[in-house]
Amino acid sequence: MASTKISPGQPLTHAQKFGLHLVSLVRGRQRDVVLAIDITESVGLNDQGRIRLRQIVQDSLKPGDYVYIVPFAQDITLSEDISGLNPLGTPINFNAKNQKNIDKILARIPFVSDPKRKGSDIQKAELTIYQAIAQINQNRISKNQPIRPQSVVWVSDAPLLTQPGITSQIWIETPADSPFRNQTSLESQERQSWIKALPLKERSLTIKNQNNKDYKLSVVDINPTVQEICTPAPGGRETCLVNPYLLKQLSLPSLILLFILTAGICGIFKISRIQKKWEVRIKLEIDGDDEEQICRLPNNKKIAVGEDDSSCIHSINFRDGELQAYLERKGEKLYLVPKKDGEIEINSKKVTLRTLISSSNFTLNCPDSRHREHEISIKIKK
Repeated sequence: MASTKISPGQPLTHAQKFGLHLVSLVRGRQRDVVLAIDITESVGLNDQGRIRLRQIVQDSLKPGDYVYIVPFAQDITLSEDISGLNPLGTPINFNAKNQKNIDKILARIPFVSDPKRKGSDIQKAELTIYQAIAQINQNRISKNQPIRPQSVVWVSDAPLLTQPGITSQIWIETPADSPFRNQTSLESQERQSWIKALPLKERSLTIKNQNNKDYKLSVVDINPTVQEICTPAPGGRETCLVNPYLLKQLSLPSLILLFILTAGICGIFKISRIQKKWEVRIKLEIDGDDEEQICRLPNNKKIAVGEDDSSCIHSINFRDGELQAYLERKGEKLYLVPKKDGEIEINSKKVTLRTLISSSNFTLNCPDSRHREHEISIKIKK
């Protein structure tokens, strides 16, 4: 499959940047890591430089990262398998954090400088690498694959991210015939466009080589991004890349998130309802007068019917009464639990087994020790 070479696109909105960040998070958080190593003698990696490169490989790489090894001097040394789909060559898939994968990457790193390679065209290296990693993510969006955050680890004594038109005063090693010495050249303008288009964040550490000269190990992090391309379409419309891509990538995660949020809200609501105490209004005729009692019934608590019971939070008592049953709350449900020898009716129906009460208004009929009936009206407010 061929790949069209990409150019810097239109500025992204804050919402699009946030959406692209979400895509990289919910779809695996893997990265592209480029190790760009200056192999000229002026760098001359010493033990400290080698230790730090090993540290990056051993400690900072994560399973799923794609690693590209890119040596450079006046030109970039790329493998023979470069293409539009793989502009930096086929990456090393760091699919597991084990010694085998670590050794595979360390074996590809040029820890020794090449005495035949003179002068570093650093701006040429920047253009080649930044354009390539932008192309890699753009290839992913064209195939509706998750994009990745990217990092370039530069090991060089050349200055990074300088203004176009690099002079000998800024960096003497740039070849005299390099188009990057001319700030108006197509190559200089293209490099500057990519530096503006990509969200580059640089951090650097200065290291001295064996000749007591400085070089730097710099990490340039790039948040997950793509190039937005919008084209006018018939009917006063416009077709773009980023929003349809975000819709495809985030529709399923959004539905899952919505389901989780809905379930969470329902769970909180249910817990709140279960923790809420019910208001129980009890109306009982005592000595010819109606007497109303109000009590609060928490979850997993009981009300005794007939006489007092220390295991209950409230009791419905009447003269010469005996314990006939319990009103027991379990979550959102209320049960009438009769005693084995009890004689109790609910809405004029005798109850001998644990019974679910489905109504918020009901009537209990209980006999006392003299077999006189007592009618108890109960209203539940949840």
